[in-house]
Amino acid sequence: MNDQHDHGALGDAEYAEFMELAAEEGFDVDEVEGAIEEAGHGPLPVLAVVGRPNVGKSTLVNRIIGRREAVVEDKPGVTRDRVTYEAEWAGRRFKVVDTGGWEQDVLGIDASVAAQAEYAIEAADACLFVVDSTVGATDTDEAVVKLLRRAGKPVVLAANKVDGQSGEADAAMLWSLGLGEPFPVSSLHGRGTGDLLDEVLRKLPEAPEQRFGNAVGGPRRIALIGRPNVGKSSLLNKVAGEDRVVVNELAGTTRDPVDELIELGGVTWKFVDTAGIRKKVHLQAGADYYASLRTAAAIEKAEVAVILIDTTDNISVQDQRIITTAVESGRAIVIAYNKWDELDEERRYYLEREIETEMQQVAWAPRVNVSAKTGRHMEKLVPAIETALAGWETRVPTGRLNSFLGEIVASHPHPVRGGKQPRILFGTQAGTKPPRFVLFASGFLEAGYRRFIERRLREEFGFEGTPIHISVRVREKRGRKK
Repeated sequence: MNDQHDHGALGDAEYAEFMELAAEEGFDVDEVEGAIEEAGHGPLPVLAVVGRPNVGKSTLVNRIIGRREAVVEDKPGVTRDRVTYEAEWAGRRFKVVDTGGWEQDVLGIDASVAAQAEYAIEAADACLFVVDSTVGATDTDEAVVKLLRRAGKPVVLAANKVDGQSGEADAAMLWSLGLGEPFPVSSLHGRGTGDLLDEVLRKLPEAPEQRFGNAVGGPRRIALIGRPNVGKSSLLNKVAGEDRVVVNELAGTTRDPVDELIELGGVTWKFVDTAGIRKKVHLQAGADYYASLRTAAAIEKAEVAVILIDTTDNISVQDQRIITTAVESGRAIVIAYNKWDELDEERRYYLEREIETEMQQVAWAPRVNVSAKTGRHMEKLVPAIETALAGWETRVPTGRLNSFLGEIVASHPHPVRGGKQPRILFGTQAGTKPPRFVLFASGFLEAGYRRFIERRLREEFGFEGTPIHISVRVREKRGRKK
């Protein structure tokens, strides 16, 4: 059952009372409704940008997101740490997944194109298929078309590298792909991208489907994520009580996630074992690159991310990046420190210092010290997962939230800046999974003050094991409505 009405997670009576309060404070009713609706939708719709190497996907992604963030070089296979970006067009926000630059011949052309595109498409609500109009439709393009048809997702066809009128005829030739109208664009110069994005918005849902795969009574989904060879497969085998996954000392044995229904404590859970995330995603040999995309897709489909950290090694930039990916995806989070039984006193001392300094961004996540090999403390894993899920689904009634905000404003007002002191006027929790709050204020709230509000929300209401999203709307006019 969906807990989000058209007006977020607010019940009808609560909503009416809230809107009255908003009108009294001089806020436009449509603006308030829009803010609640936007925050209540939760995860943004996802657009996958697919196509063969060197057709200009990354350049087009830069054009869409409006900044030069996806690294572009004139050869396939350039390095990028991230493949997901946030974009906005015509007032609507969405995620863009750039699948640019993979090695075409690693697994044979059909297999590699299929694997590459499939993993990106799986987590997408719609696809933007980019073809080089100066070359025309190739066999590789045809292979991608078959894949898109099989996936059944809405598709927008971009005929790229159309730099003038002469290129329009080349673009028209792409009707032959059977995907509908080709939109002639130049990702380099920006030509035609406005019309293209208008069409993208028509294909993207206002809010994405619930992808968690937990129909009422269905098993909750848990993604095991972490660096290669951190012990994810061993952990899954230990939890399952049998060898279900190949375990090998060679890092990166797991290529595809394996979904396992496992009963623990009288409850059935669906565990997804994922291939390790490696550092430089686009320099990986084909199979590892696909594994990274597959991991991203597994996180998208999971409700809880159990992040494994190898305690015998220093907490690395890679670990940090994996944590950031899970937090940004809005999943409930548990941190499992693996190989704990292998630590001596000195390493344990330094590890605790590392955790204090390097793991601050997830200080709110439940922590378990385990050994996937010996089974040490495995019984603590399920309670930690249940705690994180409870935090992820916590909802604070609007009345109680506003009493709490009133106390904060009275005891810890925002610092005066430029002779003005912005105030939080009222707020509401617009959604759960993860908890999403909208605060309405008389002026801009600084990042430090927002962090303080988040910290106080956690102290007051728990929210253990879950990220919290806070958006702030500033009142435009001082005039109060009667």
